[in-house]
Amino acid sequence: MEWNGLKMIISTMEPQVSNGPTSNTSNGPSSNNRNCPSPMQTGAATDDSKTNLIVNYLPQNMTQEEFRSLFGSIGEIESCKLVRDKITGQSLGYGFVNYIDPKDAEKAINTLNGLRLQTKTIKVSYARPSSASIRDANLYVSGLPKTMTQKELEQLFSQYGRIITSRILVDQVTGVSRGVGFIRFDKRIEAEEAIKGLNGQKPSGATEPITVKFANNPSQKSSQALLSQLYQSPNRRYPGPLHHQAQRFRLDNLLNMAYGVKRLMSGPVPPSACPPRFSPITIDGMTSLVGMNIPGHTGTGWCIFVYNLSPDSDESVLWQLFGPFGAVNNVKVIRDFNTNKCKGFGFVTMTNYDEAAMAIASLNGYRLGDRVLQVSFKTNKAHKS
Repeated sequence: MEWNGLKMIISTMEPQVSNGPTSNTSNGPSSNNRNCPSPMQTGAATDDSKTNLIVNYLPQNMTQEEFRSLFGSIGEIESCKLVRDKITGQSLGYGFVNYIDPKDAEKAINTLNGLRLQTKTIKVSYARPSSASIRDANLYVSGLPKTMTQKELEQLFSQYGRIITSRILVDQVTGVSRGVGFIRFDKRIEAEEAIKGLNGQKPSGATEPITVKFANNPSQKSSQALLSQLYQSPNRRYPGPLHHQAQRFRLDNLLNMAYGVKRLMSGPVPPSACPPRFSPITIDGMTSLVGMNIPGHTGTGWCIFVYNLSPDSDESVLWQLFGPFGAVNNVKVIRDFNTNKCKGFGFVTMTNYDEAAMAIASLNGYRLGDRVLQVSFKTNKAHKS
């Protein structure tokens, strides 16, 4: 489906700096570049924007199809667009969704805002058209101490106004800060005050003065070229859960957000109460099983079978369950033809094996509401049509 609903809005927006895989914080439309359109700002919905949403902090490797699938699970979409850098083609970590029904837009905010996807926590809100007072409020900051965190960066700049997004660029391999960051204020006047107050100053822990200037300054062409080179380097996936300390993910808050209950999911159920259908993980939880004939592999990824879902379950439940573990290609709840209710099972396809395996190890045996989930790689006998 073409992105018709937002063409007029996008055509009026100022450029943005791409927010690529070198960022150590969530992605979002936090800075300017001439290679891509600027998003509408977030804010209270007006009569004309109750169906239009802006989605910030998307995983860098999320595709247009995954983006549409996630928000299409809520309701019928008129148009959606994952914004990319026009030169590199890299996702800028944000996008737009325009629903047909305002109620679906509201549901998407209530259900998906705050959802953890891979290493990101997405922000879903109503979009409002850009105006002169909020344009060009993006700052480029260099000379930052390598030990400065995103929180400390925000604390430094928050005295000058409301910060929309912030990020610090890090080395893709080492994860060490590059000493460069971006701050997007709500209004340009706030950004101007920050420049006056902080440019040439030494923040705590710094040995040299920092440079603070507008991110769309023409003198920054060399910096923009450097950013483009970073994105043209060989693709690197965001590390999945197996690249961090192995642990079970806490999933309670994901479903609390959607259904307004405090504990839909408790801790893992003892194995005797729910024997796993298939476990690709050995006792240490980290074995890769290279060379074995593993079920579930398809042309598009690793297909996971999820059993014992409630009749009221829909695709958004699966997105919320599996999104924190890595890149999800698609989800599908199998429904009864006559009642349109879930038949008790569904499927999730994930791109990466390690992430899929960790999702299975973490979710198999978990209690969702009053049901204990059985999660395994799909086999030919996983379900009968």
